[in-house]
Amino acid sequence: MIWSWEVFFDVIPIIFKGMWITLGLTIACYLFAVIFGFFWLLMDQVPSKVFRWTVRWIAEFIRSTPPLVQLFFIYYAWPMVPVVGVSLNPFAAAILGLGIHFSTYLSEVYRSGIESVEKGQWEAATALNLSTSQKWLKVILPQAIPPTIPMLGNYLIIMFKEVPLASTIGVVAMLHLANDYGAQYYKYVEPLTVVALFFLLLSYPSALLIKKLEIKFNRRFDKKYVTES
Repeated sequence: MIWSWEVFFDVIPIIFKGMWITLGLTIACYLFAVIFGFFWLLMDQVPSKVFRWTVRWIAEFIRSTPPLVQLFFIYYAWPMVPVVGVSLNPFAAAILGLGIHFSTYLSEVYRSGIESVEKGQWEAATALNLSTSQKWLKVILPQAIPPTIPMLGNYLIIMFKEVPLASTIGVVAMLHLANDYGAQYYKYVEPLTVVALFFLLLSYPSALLIKKLEIKFNRRFDKKYVTES
């Protein structure tokens, strides 16, 4: 196949339209994962050992299964499940599939942040006779969340690069439009190159920003550690 600059510039506006769908889907999936990640964390606090073991096994199963398989199951297989089966449009299926998949990772990020809070903070909150909600909202979470921001940002970038999987179930985003253009004109190199460039232009600056945040927070906590020592 011969490279064509005419095709390259012709396909840019088409892929650009799909970029907004890709960004919108990424944000929707990420918000779902951020919220649902707390669900796994809360379920792991239930007193029943059997229940906790079941929740951990399900979360581990989701983490160990490729997200593409999960998308296929939700979109194609789930509607056929008796009683609980529900048909979803491609966009909703992508949010559910990718959101649940990444929520299992974010729950571990939350867990690491909570475990980083010093034991004395927990004891002080208990000594002040704070309610459970006050303890979490005013003492624990304000200290647990900031250190996790770089990790949460990294997962946002990873999710952005995994969102093209949604094209396999019919989400008309950048990759889907590139494949459609290639199938129509028998030109695949140029549209796929444009898709790759769009992903690079969006993800690389974000990665640099996350790196700066990570350095900033590391310096802050190193300074705090030195001061306390």
